[in-house]
Amino acid sequence: MASAPMERERPPKTGKAPAKVKPYERPRGGPAKPVAELVPQIGRAAFRRFGFVQSSVVTRWPEIVGLRHAQVCMPESIRFPPGEKNHGILQLVVLPAHAPLIQHVIPEIIERVNRFFGYKAVARVKLRQGAVKPPVEKRVAPPSLRPIPMELGDSLRDIGDPELRTVLESLARSLGGRDEGSE
Repeated sequence: MASAPMERERPPKTGKAPAKVKPYERPRGGPAKPVAELVPQIGRAAFRRFGFVQSSVVTRWPEIVGLRHAQVCMPESIRFPPGEKNHGILQLVVLPAHAPLIQHVIPEIIERVNRFFGYKAVARVKLRQGAVKPPVEKRVAPPSLRPIPMELGDSLRDIGDPELRTVLESLARSLGGRDEGSE
């Protein structure tokens, strides 16, 4: 005897169409953000491991001590006494040739770091000689890429000599990047 092929059970018909399920879409984060904005959130655990309560001490080191000192030294860690967040020891990595110079400006560095924190966070500085990665300088657009101020742009079009016009446009661009109140 031949048996009939087995049929799969189907849900009973209710007259309604099955609801369409949308695939999951990850919510968008908005516009792209510079990496410098993300470092405090991403690196918070790593920075705290090395004693940095605020990662901005590392990221803003050139602003704190000045570009000249930031090129030859950088913070490695801050160690605080147990249970406290003041009177800590800041450990700096210094280029070997510049260690004597940095040793002479340690009081100034302590003052600047404490001013940055807003309280006496650092009481001592330890130096360790080693390689220092120079800070990344903010790039400024070259004058040729800056827009010409509107009030100067129309008057430059009437100049017939192309070389003179190019020089004057360059001058106008460089003037356009300055603040109005600096005159």
